[in-house]
Amino acid sequence: MKTFILGLLLFCSALTYAQDTNYYEQSPRFEGCKETSLKQLNNCFNQEVYKVIYSQFKLPDNITQDYKGEIAVVFEVTVKGDFKTIYVDAQDKTLKEEATRVFNSFPTIEPATYNGNPTFKQYSMTLYLPLNEKNTPSDQPVVASVEDKNETIKENKVNQIEQLTALQQHSKQEFDDIQKEIVKYDNKAYRSQVNIPFSHENYSRFDQDINRVGTNSHTASKPYMYQDVVNYYDFEAENEALKKDTQTWVGKKIWNEHLVQLQSEDYWFTIDPIFDLQLGKDTDADFNYTYNNTRGLYVQGGLGDKLSFSASVFESQGRFAQYYNQFAESLKAFGPDPAIIPGRGIAKRFKDDAYDYPVAEAYLSYSPSKFMNIQFGHGKQFIGDGYRSLLQSDVASPYPFLKLNTKFWKIKYTNTWTWLKDVRDAVVEDKAFRTKYIANHYLSWNVSKKFNLGLFESVVWENSNDRGFDINYLNPLIFFRAIEFETGQGAGNAIIGFSGKYKHNDNVNFYGQFILDEFSLSDVTGGEQSWKNKFGFQLGAKYFNAFKVKNLMLQAEYNQVRPYTYSHNTIVLNYAHNNQPMAHLWGANFRELVLIGRYQKDRWFGEAKVITGVRGLDVNDGTDNFSYGGDIFADEEDRPSDTGIVIGQGIRTTSVNASVQLGYLVNPASNLKAFVNLSYRNFNPEAQTTSVVNNSTAWINFGIRTDLFNWYFDL
Repeated sequence: MKTFILGLLLFCSALTYAQDTNYYEQSPRFEGCKETSLKQLNNCFNQEVYKVIYSQFKLPDNITQDYKGEIAVVFEVTVKGDFKTIYVDAQDKTLKEEATRVFNSFPTIEPATYNGNPTFKQYSMTLYLPLNEKNTPSDQPVVASVEDKNETIKENKVNQIEQLTALQQHSKQEFDDIQKEIVKYDNKAYRSQVNIPFSHENYSRFDQDINRVGTNSHTASKPYMYQDVVNYYDFEAENEALKKDTQTWVGKKIWNEHLVQLQSEDYWFTIDPIFDLQLGKDTDADFNYTYNNTRGLYVQGGLGDKLSFSASVFESQGRFAQYYNQFAESLKAFGPDPAIIPGRGIAKRFKDDAYDYPVAEAYLSYSPSKFMNIQFGHGKQFIGDGYRSLLQSDVASPYPFLKLNTKFWKIKYTNTWTWLKDVRDAVVEDKAFRTKYIANHYLSWNVSKKFNLGLFESVVWENSNDRGFDINYLNPLIFFRAIEFETGQGAGNAIIGFSGKYKHNDNVNFYGQFILDEFSLSDVTGGEQSWKNKFGFQLGAKYFNAFKVKNLMLQAEYNQVRPYTYSHNTIVLNYAHNNQPMAHLWGANFRELVLIGRYQKDRWFGEAKVITGVRGLDVNDGTDNFSYGGDIFADEEDRPSDTGIVIGQGIRTTSVNASVQLGYLVNPASNLKAFVNLSYRNFNPEAQTTSVVNNSTAWINFGIRTDLFNWYFDL
């Protein structure tokens, strides 16, 4: 019995060995190797490879017949039996191209097998020029298995084809393959979902082109994406026209290019330094000079055709004009930090009389289809065609947001959800800032070639009853006013608005906005000027190529907002963030006239601006603590009366802000600008208090700045 079992085991071992010999691994087969035994298959494969190479290879025209050199080739026979070149190297580019062409012309053959199943197999070989009969393989096999590869190389260093595992070959070629993907940077950003940094000065370059009669553009919701504007404005042509003739790497980076710019077929990104370095003098200040010292990094990129991203990080210290410093400190948040820099964020004390205010902004932009774009990030939004916005502005500091843009036919629909903070001492809970949320709908409809109509709806709510971000407001199609009623009185503050634009011709546009915070028909018709009539409006016009002067733009704008607009009887539900309005910089209870002129020629640009207005400010002197409707953070229940409410009530104050700026665009790629600016401010209240002071000052400053956002010094 033992003898029988031993014999059975030996038989099974022999059978297993035979199976391994026949089915473990076989080389690919050409048609001419059909009848070749497994023992000679490698040699047959080798011979067939050289036959094709010898018959197909043609010496390029620029290579002489007596040229001596080598061509290294790594190729693969795929699981389908196709030849695929993985790596080709030679001293001349045309030799690489010819070798690639030859291997692409190979016929489809039977693939290699492993345990009887088709698999791929990789090889490397060296061709020696001039190519002749000496390159043809001899009887000595030159297809080497992994086990006998080293021995074959020793015996035949000329004309060798050696097999590599996939892991070995990929690890050797991975870095080179990535490097080969890089192509010349061709401003792929202009066709991406990256936002064009929103500053009025920056957008004035293409304002006329995107507003021409007959365009199906939607210009109110900002910032724009490059892929939207590139249909109307040729950024490539602009760059080419502005390009300086410089050949050095340093010269190109200073005047024409991004500091780092990298692109392949599937991705791209750019990196630029951020500078906002200013030095100035304020005639009203008790310190010697003003300054701003901002350094940072600006990164943009795209992965594929649908996903883009951007990030900017700012590290800043500054001391501004006296009136601006005082205003920043009046915005002070709960806690030890002395100020909030308008439009930037909470500031720490730097030295004795300056501020340290770091800022970071970033977002992801994804377009799942040509109709839709989704953005999630930390930044600011703007709705309107004017210098100011009564619907949603960029005067507050950055905040988290989720934004959905849907565009089809003549419609663009923008939904924005934001997470905001109320940072005042009076509203903090357990020494923590109060969180509130805003959801906005804005529907833009091009009614005709010349007329655009916009519908706006917004609701503000807070985390009352621990409801957090109310899922009711995530519905992008529902009317917020109805949800506000459903969730209970005082649960939210709804605002509605309208916008319009009329293109008289390619050079003249008219625009406007209307905002309605609360409406009572009986109070409107009663003629008693009720406090409930909380509304405002804007009227404006732009004149491009004014008086036939190319690139001269003139703009006039009138804004008016009645007292108590944007405020609420639930103190946290005002339309604001970080002690700054989400709409107009002045809050409410004002009239304002804005006059702007802009001109640009080549890299030079200039701007003149005059802003004058009347507003009503609170007294707050201990005896008169009424809210007169200008401060949207004050409790509107503290009003002096229910009727007779007029713009300018309280301390009636007139102001004039005038400025002139001359600048030079240093680098169009990074939008780096050098400038000098002279501004004048006259602030003249009818009565003075500890917080309302007569002020007249001139402020001159100059510097160099990466133009990525708006500074609003016209307080």
